[in-house]
Amino acid sequence: MKKQIIDQIDRSLLRELQRDASQSQRDLAERVGISQNACWRRLRALDSAGILQGSSARIDRKALGLGLVVFVMLRTRHHSADWLDDFRRHVQTIPEVVDFFRIGGDYDYLLKVVTESMDSYDAVYQRLISKVELDSVTSYFAMEAITEQRPLPL
Repeated sequence: MKKQIIDQIDRSLLRELQRDASQSQRDLAERVGISQNACWRRLRALDSAGILQGSSARIDRKALGLGLVVFVMLRTRHHSADWLDDFRRHVQTIPEVVDFFRIGGDYDYLLKVVTESMDSYDAVYQRLISKVELDSVTSYFAMEAITEQRPLPL
């Protein structure tokens, strides 16, 4: 994928959107120091380039009773494209898995699981291992979220 060249105005727009994506285009243009039409054109270009991928709200997970965060490290002996496709599809059916990475090092995959309790995590674990063969599963339980959902460094 070709890297999109963005300038300081685009970076300012992106920083502002990460700070508050609900602000009006007028307010966004004013904060960045460009006209509303220029703002609209730049946002369309960022969207067309795939840099902007929708908008979402940050939600306080604890306020919804989602107090347990688990980082799950997975190792497998299977590395075929078919196994990986099956594994990806399976993991994506588990809504508690909020982040999913293929990684290098001692483990092959890293999952971030957000759920209510140890019992609900055990149910996630049981679903995770029910459909695919894994070599090892190691879970790390977060004690405290020092910084979470930080904006990208622009």
